[in-house]
Amino acid sequence: MQPSLILCRTQEARQRALASAATLDNVRNLANLAAAAWAKEAKAAEQREDRKLRTRADADALQDRGMSENPDRGHAEIAFA
Repeated sequence: MQPSLILCRTQEARQRALASAATLDNVRNLANLAAAAWAKEAKAAEQREDRKLRTRADADALQDRGMSENPDRGHAEIAFA
């Protein structure tokens, strides 16, 4: 299971708060590293969620065309002589 953008941003903010409240250097450094890791994961989550929305929009467009990969299907007239 992949974390959502909201979870990543929440965890990043939590780690930044821990870093700012820490009195020990090693705790502060570790919290800053964790915050950076959550920020990186948030960027990946944002890309995943955007891709999911684009894919859904593409699927809806395909359904509007009658589930055909050929956009001209059904638009050609067949003339019988």
